[in-house]
Amino acid sequence: MPFHGVVKSLRLIELNAMNVDHIKEIIEQQPNLSTALGREFISTPDDDLCMATMKVDERNRQPFGFLSGGASLALAENLAGVGSSALCPGKICVGINVSGSHVKAVAEGDTVTALAHLVQKGRKLHVWNVEINNSAGELISLVSVTNYIVSPKK
Repeated sequence: MPFHGVVKSLRLIELNAMNVDHIKEIIEQQPNLSTALGREFISTPDDDLCMATMKVDERNRQPFGFLSGGASLALAENLAGVGSSALCPGKICVGINVSGSHVKAVAEGDTVTALAHLVQKGRKLHVWNVEINNSAGELISLVSVTNYIVSPKK
């Protein structure tokens, strides 16, 4: 492919990318659940896919040394919120429904990766399906998240 075609392709990727850098800056400004549990949000080349990782450690494990199911649900809800916020600059995106199933335990020391796929993008509601996998690529949890999109009060 000629250089011009490569540049054009890269511009298209940039236009369609899920860039979460601005949202990460907001998250890192003050303590919150995302920073407390050790989440890392990652931009993707797809405009309907966002990604995050989380190391399983003392911040998000249960007393038995496994990833807490609540931490998995919180990871999914936070990730879907980051995705909706990236798609709706200047809006407030809040989770109004989170439902999940945990199918495998993850031991402390492992890292999980969450991939959120946008299923429905409306003006007021976004629906995301989130898959959480361990470092071996095995499915850990399946989570559905519905976000409500609102304008901030002036």
